[in-house]
Amino acid sequence: MSDVFISYPRSTAKQAQAVAEALRALGYSVWLDDELPAHRAYTRVIEEELASAKAALVIWSAEAVKSEWVMSEANRARELHKLVQLAIDDSRLPMPFEQIQCADLTGWAGEADAHEWRKVVASLADVTGAPSVAPPVADIPLPLPSKPSIAVMPFANLSGDPEQQYFADGMVEEVVNALSRFRSLFVIGSGSTLTFKGKAVSPQEVARQLGVRYVLEGSVRKAAGRVRIIIALIGTGDGSLIWTERFEDTLEDVFALQDRVALRAAGSIEPTVQTTEIRRATKRPTENMGSYDLYLRAWPLHRKYTKADTLQALNLVNRAIELDPEYGSALVLAAVCHNLIDLYGWSDDAEANRRRGLEMARRALVAAGDDASVLAHAAFAVAHLERDDGAAVELLERAIALNPGCSAVWFMSGLVRLRVGNIDLAIAHLETAMRLDPIGPDLPNQIGFMAWARFQQRRFNESITLAKEFVRQKDHPRGYAFLAASYGHLGEIEAAKEALGRYRALAPQPIDAFARSFILDSDHRKLFLDGIALADV
Repeated sequence: MSDVFISYPRSTAKQAQAVAEALRALGYSVWLDDELPAHRAYTRVIEEELASAKAALVIWSAEAVKSEWVMSEANRARELHKLVQLAIDDSRLPMPFEQIQCADLTGWAGEADAHEWRKVVASLADVTGAPSVAPPVADIPLPLPSKPSIAVMPFANLSGDPEQQYFADGMVEEVVNALSRFRSLFVIGSGSTLTFKGKAVSPQEVARQLGVRYVLEGSVRKAAGRVRIIIALIGTGDGSLIWTERFEDTLEDVFALQDRVALRAAGSIEPTVQTTEIRRATKRPTENMGSYDLYLRAWPLHRKYTKADTLQALNLVNRAIELDPEYGSALVLAAVCHNLIDLYGWSDDAEANRRRGLEMARRALVAAGDDASVLAHAAFAVAHLERDDGAAVELLERAIALNPGCSAVWFMSGLVRLRVGNIDLAIAHLETAMRLDPIGPDLPNQIGFMAWARFQQRRFNESITLAKEFVRQKDHPRGYAFLAASYGHLGEIEAAKEALGRYRALAPQPIDAFARSFILDSDHRKLFLDGIALADV
């Protein structure tokens, strides 16, 4: 008689063996069907082992859901009141098992201290009547939230002046408040993190107690009327340094300085965390992706601005929406993809694509109308797909009020201001976006649109400098279009022809079609096409 009978399909034998080994290490006797004797009917042996075991552990997966054997064993275990369940992917459990608690061991690699594994161990102890080998609840690490989680730790006061501790603590409060405006982040309140003040704790210990994937550490040093603040973002899994920045300023206005540092820090941390999360998601097995991971995989693809990548991004994000129809970030990314398809003429049914994009934008606003990033990206879709610039500007003003530290909000605002011809304000907003996130993945596109803004101001030399940097970082046809028109107006015909040739080699649409879809203002479109005409002689 075994303590634990394990039910699983043959395709997940490796995971079943890992579970069995972990249970044996805890002192349980375990039976797997790889121990079937050669001289007996296997159905009779399985029936006997299941009936005599103290507990039956069912390992659910996509294949297990389809397996008649696993279903039969699970039903028998439920009838005998000895069923314990765990899942190793995000497949939906069949009825009635979806109504019974099931530990989520997706991605589990045998960690004895994993929160969901401890739940399995505790359930087995309860069913078998064995002494619990799980630690007290207080010692169990908190589970990670479904979105990126961060704790801002107390800043070290390196000034040698205890009176300056108030400034260091105030910095923590301001950074927490700024980060909390990002709905994409789970931020631990400063009341919890300040309890660690004066204590030497590792990032891993903070992760265990607070349930976070990232910690932000900082130090403050004041001397001769100036203050230096150093901030570092650290991954709690391996203690690796992800991002660091130094701020230095005068102490003339302490509160204004705290505001500036908090906005800059938050504006850099959020895209840095997103990039790190994308790298993490792309390392996970594709068959186990949930809605959030599908969204993360789609995000960098849409930034490539090619037809194949955009369509792949849309496919991924549509799958994310199928899993979670109220996921605002996924809905708005779908709207953005439809917007790009319309902008570059990649759809055989432009009107259906336009309607679908607007539907996604409206659903995103209903689902996440308090998320500044969702508002801003929906605004750009509304501006282009519905040609309603007034509504777009209203959405952007709400987004800026909600989160002035979000680089993406200022970037989208700059693009819409370019559309409506408010060039000076567009440049100011693009500059703010680049200042908040000076090395992020959006920077090449921000530079490219700055080139377009300077072109509209007839500052063709500046437009050329910016467009050359844009195509150096991202070999995109839009940059070559700006270069060709700018060179044309300056009379540099050979350079203009070379840029125009490069545009035609890369572009999905003729230059005049690009002008019609991209440039709404008739005067600016004429200025652009006049420059192209000078190049195309």
